[in-house]
Amino acid sequence: MTQSKDTGISLSLEDGDFKILLLIRHAKSSWDAAVLSDFDRPLNERGKKDAPVMAARLKDKKIGIDAFVSSPAKRAKKTAEIFCEIYKASENSIHYIPALYHAPCSTFFNVVCSLDDGFKNVAIFSHNPGITEFANTLSDAVEIDNMPTCSIFGIKVFTGNWANFREAKKEFLLFDYPKNI
Repeated sequence: MTQSKDTGISLSLEDGDFKILLLIRHAKSSWDAAVLSDFDRPLNERGKKDAPVMAARLKDKKIGIDAFVSSPAKRAKKTAEIFCEIYKASENSIHYIPALYHAPCSTFFNVVCSLDDGFKNVAIFSHNPGITEFANTLSDAVEIDNMPTCSIFGIKVFTGNWANFREAKKEFLLFDYPKNI
């Protein structure tokens, strides 16, 4: 059993088959270049600073990531790349799903239900308002008004098959964000 003192996270194989889903909102993006489309906005300096810090904080909790799934929008893509760097994973391992760009809840459910069962811990990088709305459907333990940029919401999902995600028992695991010190 692994337990983190600061979060109370308890991950035990005695719990049977479970998976971990991490929802990560992209880091802070720049609005400086008015000529860029929303899709092409890069991270700003704060976003470039927050992303590696949040990835390291998650890694310090001893939560691995087997699959990185991201919106292809520049800010989400770069956030996922930074998490890959901290986790020593190849940027080529990121699965880009265009439907995650400003996705509604139903798209998140569809993406999660279609994940390969070989992945135990999956991180999805996406955008508001959909990522906050989706997180709020997953646990009664916490209500989130707004997932701040580079925030991480995690749940433990009691299933061996992602296809059973909708019906599977879920347990709140964590909610962390850059200003949560």
